[in-house]
Amino acid sequence: MTFKIGWFTTARDEAASELFSAAHEAIEQGLIKGKISFVLSNREEKESTSSDSFFHAVRNSRIPLVCFSSRNFQSELRLAGTKDEAKLSEWRLRYDREIIARIEKYQPDLIVLAGYMLIVGGEICKRYNMINLHPALPGGPTGTWQEVIWKLIGKKQDRTGVMMHLVTEELDKGPLITYCSFSLRGEQFDKLWEDLAGKLRNKTLPQIIQEEGEENPLFAFIRDEGAKREVPLILSTVAEFAKGKIRVGKGQVFAEGKALREGYCLNKEIEKYLKSNTRFKIHD
Repeated sequence: MTFKIGWFTTARDEAASELFSAAHEAIEQGLIKGKISFVLSNREEKESTSSDSFFHAVRNSRIPLVCFSSRNFQSELRLAGTKDEAKLSEWRLRYDREIIARIEKYQPDLIVLAGYMLIVGGEICKRYNMINLHPALPGGPTGTWQEVIWKLIGKKQDRTGVMMHLVTEELDKGPLITYCSFSLRGEQFDKLWEDLAGKLRNKTLPQIIQEEGEENPLFAFIRDEGAKREVPLILSTVAEFAKGKIRVGKGQVFAEGKALREGYCLNKEIEKYLKSNTRFKIHD
């Protein structure tokens, strides 16, 4: 039977389109033994030019597209949820149930959260095997990628990475599947750390965050090093699921029949990809 992949995305930027295109291309080339059975977005037409462009690409690929706007769904309850956690949880449950109703017919074996900017609730997590990328090492900072990087800088961390984990109700805490890591020290990094240390003689880190934000050179370089590892890590992980080497049972991850507690380290595979001239390649 064909391994069926569900693809969840907000499609808020060009990176979402690039990741989808890379996955579709890998499947077309036979590098991932499966198919994307549907794409779901929590945006609808005309909410954003970036998502509209993404929708056009999905339709051109002839993959079913499911659009259901989170912004427009029961907006009064959603807005009330910004001040009341119970109401937010109720809104999330209602929204997820609507999503389940729309994707049920596709019966995906695996759902990939690829730039999906909503927190998914417990009911949908328990119903489907869902995996997500988090831009940190196991046990590392939680939060958005921006929050993660500033936490790394604030703690003067020596190393970081990217990981794939099973989605659970606990944000960014699901069982680890795969990961890769890289150093935050060395010739290219050291000068940036020194420059930041010089600024910190006269300013606090919160001041630098407010004034420079994502334009800070150290922040930008950490982001670049992490971002270029995300596509190969996601697609390598999906490929392992499609081959049956990794599976999920009762909320636990198994690799070749054995419980996977520490995750697969894919450093060698990711470095091979970064040094190659190919867009994406599955390494045995």
